[in-house]
Amino acid sequence: MSEQELTNGRGRPVAMMMVSVILATVFGFSAGLVASRPEVGSLVASYLSSDASSSQPSGDGQTEAMVDPQRIEEARRISAVESVSPAVVSVVVSKDMPVFEQYYSDPFGGVFGNLPGIQIPQMRQKGTERQDVGAGTGFFVSADGLIVTNRHVVADESAEYTVVTSDGEKHTAQVMGRDPSNDLAVLKIDGDSWPFLPFADDEPKVGQSVVAIGYSLGQFSNTVSAGIVSGLSRDITAGDDQGNSEQLYDVIQTDAAINPGNSGGPLLNLDGQVVGMNVAVEQNAQGIGFALPANDIRQVVDSVVETGKISRPFLGLRYLMITEELAKSNQLTVDYGALVVRGDLQTDLAVTPGSPADKAGIVENDIILEVNGERLTAENPLARAIRDLKSGDTVKLKILHRGEETEVEVVLTERE
Repeated sequence: MSEQELTNGRGRPVAMMMVSVILATVFGFSAGLVASRPEVGSLVASYLSSDASSSQPSGDGQTEAMVDPQRIEEARRISAVESVSPAVVSVVVSKDMPVFEQYYSDPFGGVFGNLPGIQIPQMRQKGTERQDVGAGTGFFVSADGLIVTNRHVVADESAEYTVVTSDGEKHTAQVMGRDPSNDLAVLKIDGDSWPFLPFADDEPKVGQSVVAIGYSLGQFSNTVSAGIVSGLSRDITAGDDQGNSEQLYDVIQTDAAINPGNSGGPLLNLDGQVVGMNVAVEQNAQGIGFALPANDIRQVVDSVVETGKISRPFLGLRYLMITEELAKSNQLTVDYGALVVRGDLQTDLAVTPGSPADKAGIVENDIILEVNGERLTAENPLARAIRDLKSGDTVKLKILHRGEETEVEVVLTERE
């Protein structure tokens, strides 16, 4: 139908019908939302009543209530934040730090007796003092006190960790496990009736509204920021100010503000369900943050519940993903796969003795081409190919060994 037809007499009934359909859709959505989430009911009702009070006359003189979808979304966001905030916690890192004092010494060793001379100020340690040295965020995933956060928040095994709940109460936390292959960790505090957050069943969509909550700057607990899902399946290298870095795969990109201290906090949909865990931010840009996907978090939680620890599969080799440039510069016969190589130190062996890779006969300079029939590339590295497998799983590897392709079966063990 043309624009002219929508503005003349013949088009008017069609236009009215279109408006009615839109309004019916909005009212139907609101009714379904209230039915599925009663806690939103009062907020939505108040917003709709305020919208209805500012009615607009229709073309035939009748008055129709106009519903603002943005106000409905705002109501959902407010309700989600109110419902989940008690399950979001601050994680405080503390440890014994040296305390120094200043003193003065005579560089000449008192050779001039008690005569006044040159006194040089120096520093010396005077015991230790418990200090807060870091902070992050976490959230409950079970009523009995299991909390998830980022591994880098609780990486220091010599530190102590305190969980501060939304009511300001402090609880000593036990680190149940640190994920060796992802930036995840699980803590536990005492109790059996903690509020906890559910995981979303559906994968997030680009453009979907999300909310981030965290202990921003280690000062402002349960700080809320809102945005959208900006991208999916991003691969990034995340680093800290101490030179440590790690590769993270399939993370969620969001423009919801993420600040230092937000690490480990939830990224939520408007139903108050976890779609991810805030993990990193691009310092050289605005509005580019990243979150680990909910499925990764769920796997770690399930592992701790079932076994009491985080279990990850172990192959036992070091590798470098082959690119076209690497293949050309080293005259390799393939431009894909994982090249088995040594590390920078003498102790960084290409293949760990006694490991599954060693038992399968894999040696330095072998190239792993496929895992269970899936080709390995720079975009699909070995770590990604085995990350969802478990200890005890048998995998079939296609290997290029001294110019000959061969297949071997490897039984994965548990990473220590």
